[in-house]
Amino acid sequence: MEPRDLPSVTDLMAALEDARSPRDVAADVARRAIDEAREQIARGGEPDPIEIARIELARLERRRPKAVINAAGVLLNTNLGRAPLHPDAATAAAEALAGYGNVEFDLESGQRGRRGAYVRELVAGQTGAEAALVVNNNAGALFLTLAALGLDRQVVISRGELIEIGGSFRLPELMAAAGVWLVEVGTTNRTRTADYQDALRPETAMILKVHPSNYRTVGFTDEAGYQELAGLAHRRHLPFVADVGSGLLDSAVPWLPGPPPAWVDGEPAVRQTLAEGADLVLFSGDKLLGGPQAGIIAGRAELIDRLAGHPIARGVRCDGSTLAALAATLELYADGRAGEIPFWAMAAIPADELEARSAALVEAVEADGELVLGESVVGAGSVPGQAIPGPIIRFPGRGRDAVWHRLLGGDPPIVARRREGDLVVDLRTVPPEMDGMLAAALTDACRS
Repeated sequence: MEPRDLPSVTDLMAALEDARSPRDVAADVARRAIDEAREQIARGGEPDPIEIARIELARLERRRPKAVINAAGVLLNTNLGRAPLHPDAATAAAEALAGYGNVEFDLESGQRGRRGAYVRELVAGQTGAEAALVVNNNAGALFLTLAALGLDRQVVISRGELIEIGGSFRLPELMAAAGVWLVEVGTTNRTRTADYQDALRPETAMILKVHPSNYRTVGFTDEAGYQELAGLAHRRHLPFVADVGSGLLDSAVPWLPGPPPAWVDGEPAVRQTLAEGADLVLFSGDKLLGGPQAGIIAGRAELIDRLAGHPIARGVRCDGSTLAALAATLELYADGRAGEIPFWAMAAIPADELEARSAALVEAVEADGELVLGESVVGAGSVPGQAIPGPIIRFPGRGRDAVWHRLLGGDPPIVARRREGDLVVDLRTVPPEMDGMLAAALTDACRS
């Protein structure tokens, strides 16, 4: 092949007309494919520019945002978008995106209003707080709180709570970026109220307690409780700020029948933390709350007003679709229907129901699957060390790369688990109506 034999960009695009990529993307891929083919010819190769372009388009297609089947049993998989929204919340977000809305407009006065005013009232009502503020995520909520209340002053925190979250984001670095001085007290495994007291100075801006939601320290440990720290802070006329992370609204979990599930034991809840004296409580919207990504701050009205008036508040504010989805999610709590939220519905699936579905899937898949007792994981750095027991399906020896990548390359892609060479499927995170599609995909992947 000679360079003059290479197709033009127009001809190559015509050969790729069945590709789903937009025209400009396909044109760019065609140009790069021709350049790559020209380089291969110069090295003595016999390239196929059409095949080069198809491989690149397929790579781009795999990166396109799309729905996947989560068969891994991780309910809040950060890499898969965390909490699936309730249909009411998804509809509210879609309607907000499709047209105009009263995002920051008061329909009573006809004047500019407070962004998210209705959502803020819902948060306050469901947590017992005086007021609330919603921003784009919980890291943004903490950054805003630190910058607004602690700039150029000291923030006291336990050494055992200087956490690192996903993506190598470290709390000390976030605090430095917010312009506060970190004062760490106690030790990694034991921090007492007296340690905080000894560190308080005129330059102290607040006492901060951060729940280490992505790991758990066990053994010879001790920590100061929320009520103790609130009392200490208030005696010194300081705010006590608690970042509880996961967004469990109420430790009693009243939206599920019976007592609270065992896996929430030890997880701090927003309502109880406020009742124990915290001035501000920070938490996520897309974890145990079951809503969209958001950072929520609930607490004293005077402090909330200071945060809302800070310049950074505008930089971390939510858009209308997030506020609409969050409002619809909180309305489910207010209406006693939070058990319908997908996260809570999945977590509460009875074991016998999962076992029946899993047995049917094993029967339908033409592979040597077996039903075993396993665990589903909450995920997203929530309730560390806890799991939800239930049946899972194990396909011995099927966890090799070929089967794994065939599942990932399916339509829709299927994400399962691999463990010690086995493929593991957990139906807790799979909608029942997708069981048939999953069975067919597993059969094809294991057969090929």
